[in-house]
Amino acid sequence: MSTDLVYLNGAFLPADEARVSVFDRGFLFADSVYEVIPFYQGVGFRLQQHLDRLAYSLRAVRIQIDADWPGILNELVQRNGGGNLSVYLQISRGSAGSRTHAYDDAMAPTVFACCSPIQDIYARGADQVRGYTVIVTADLRWHRCDIKSTGLLPNILVLQQAREAGADEALLVRDGLLSEGTSCNLFLIRQGVIYTPKRSSEILGGTTRELILELAAEAGIPFQEVDIRPEALQDADEVWVSSSTRGVIPVLAIDGKPVADGQKGPLWRQMFDLFTRFQHRLMTGEIR
Repeated sequence: MSTDLVYLNGAFLPADEARVSVFDRGFLFADSVYEVIPFYQGVGFRLQQHLDRLAYSLRAVRIQIDADWPGILNELVQRNGGGNLSVYLQISRGSAGSRTHAYDDAMAPTVFACCSPIQDIYARGADQVRGYTVIVTADLRWHRCDIKSTGLLPNILVLQQAREAGADEALLVRDGLLSEGTSCNLFLIRQGVIYTPKRSSEILGGTTRELILELAAEAGIPFQEVDIRPEALQDADEVWVSSSTRGVIPVLAIDGKPVADGQKGPLWRQMFDLFTRFQHRLMTGEIR
């Protein structure tokens, strides 16, 4: 079934009929926040965790809104056929009727949501996953990366820089420390231990990142959340990145140099199996 039915300010309607004011602050200033929430068999995966992060972002940028998010999102998913869908939810501060930097707390926020299908990574298998090549570059984003803001122009420009260099992603460095990718979290493996940058305002703590650490703990794989310097990449046994839409991806080369032997590592294969089995069980309704 098509997933072109969207939600906009209280109405469910075809995407090509949805209209937002040209004076909406999300359009003019990226004055908005968002979430991406997977629904498996029509059920939101860790829905409350995502909504808690949404509430955190809304408080941080001082957008005031009271909405039945579970009700809105559940109905949108069902109207789009249920099943396994990823929901994008965006809330902007709204429109003041003109372009002005100042805002009024009484403005009505604009709420938009849409769906897209979730890929069954499990069905592909580890051998079919293409490993990434990445570059390492400066993190030029603002200092509140813990807020899931739609102000993603620095991310877009850095990703384009990576692609122009023939790479798939970029790992970002600020104040001598690795933070994350343009839209993914980072993992470095050395001697069987998973290392990942610790949570701070400089990174967005992804729900997929948290799931990987939970699966590691259940499997007895040690991990540490620590500061990581770029030079640590040089002698890493494996490097991974993760996101809610891509799962966990092995990094095979950094700045044109192979990671270890340039092949998918054994610990990644183990984590890929753990992660995709978990996702597949959600997609088939075996677990909720």
